[in-house]
Amino acid sequence: MAGLKDRIPPHNDEAEQAALGAILLDNDAIDIALQFIKADDFYSNANGRIFQAALNLYNQNQQKADIITVVAELRSMGELDMAGGPAYVASLTSVVPSAANIDYYAKIIQDCSLRRALLRVSGEVNTRSFDDSVESRVILEETQQKVFELSESRQTISYTSAHELMPKAIDMIEKLYHSKGEYTGIPSGFDELDRLTSGFQDSELAIIGARPSVGKTALALTMAAHITVEKKIPAAFFSLEMSEMALALRLISSEALVESQKIRSGFIRPDEFGKITTAMARLYEVPLYIVDIPGMKLLDLRSQARRLKSLHDVRIIFIDYLTLITSDNYQIPRHEQIAEISRSLKSLARELDIPVVALSQLRRDAEGKVPNLSDIRESGSIEQDADLVIFLHRQRESELKAGAEGDGTTQLIIAKQRNGPVGAMDIVFLPRFAKFVPLTRHP
Repeated sequence: MAGLKDRIPPHNDEAEQAALGAILLDNDAIDIALQFIKADDFYSNANGRIFQAALNLYNQNQQKADIITVVAELRSMGELDMAGGPAYVASLTSVVPSAANIDYYAKIIQDCSLRRALLRVSGEVNTRSFDDSVESRVILEETQQKVFELSESRQTISYTSAHELMPKAIDMIEKLYHSKGEYTGIPSGFDELDRLTSGFQDSELAIIGARPSVGKTALALTMAAHITVEKKIPAAFFSLEMSEMALALRLISSEALVESQKIRSGFIRPDEFGKITTAMARLYEVPLYIVDIPGMKLLDLRSQARRLKSLHDVRIIFIDYLTLITSDNYQIPRHEQIAEISRSLKSLARELDIPVVALSQLRRDAEGKVPNLSDIRESGSIEQDADLVIFLHRQRESELKAGAEGDGTTQLIIAKQRNGPVGAMDIVFLPRFAKFVPLTRHP
């Protein structure tokens, strides 16, 4: 019995020849084939070269790919002999009577190519698994990423006609009309913000930036509480700065409207204790999952996010905060590490098809002034990768005139939105409860 190493990789010579024959018979067939395959998907090197020659003619807007033009193109490429010669190219047109089934042949070639790619990945995993110098979780992350990349690269290119699209659009408009105010994304709890963004959108990376002590974590927790308590939507909160217990106490203070300092010190009145008990009962069943790992590595974050999505179907992820994530590549400069982290978070949002909301520090230069995109700390790649950038800006007590007190009014600024408008609005920070509320609800 032949061993695994002696087995021939998945391929289908007849389908490859039939696809090429169809392209040589009908030049329009290559348009259909390109929706599914490329030259590298052919198992036979000769067949792959012939397909590439036909593709070259297609890209150059020259005459259609037939036996004569493809042979001439192969000759100019210096690959005619490696493609089987003129006789082999000519024989391909006798394999099929017409180009009618080109999509069927192309799908077979695509399937065999994907199976070979999976075999390559499994072989690499097998080899890496015997290498004791590589951590097992690194191998696991690499494998997940490679499988995801294979899935992404094998998405069939297709189109939709207006005739097909309009009924779908009408259905969506009717749903929105009857929903009266529901948003297409995950609502933040701040109506003015949600009107501009339609909520946090799936597959998008959102950044919330501010200087220290302006309220990034408080805003993220306020949003997470609204999403999980009010809307019952599962959410994950990755805390790289505060402990899970500190976050829990903040949530209780915010929901009970009892000062966080009183909760931490234990000086609580009986009526306040009742409020806390009621708030804890509400929070007990909420689908909020807190991950508390200081100095979390990017690899672990991605792995944990996938697990939470798989086990609990989390619909949004908050990360507090981006620059505290540890890169797995210590050798490269810090700004390149941040760029890698930013790209990876954007990729994670697309992979899981959920919003990822990451908090970020702003440069010291942003102190005391309205922030802009260039103030995002560490790397311009964060600004580039983000689909939505929100800034918080508030005058601190130290910046106000002597004797004056701030009222907590904070500017929430949409500085970038890839698919919508920018703008600014006022919200109110309630420092005693570490909570933000819309200006209209401020007591």
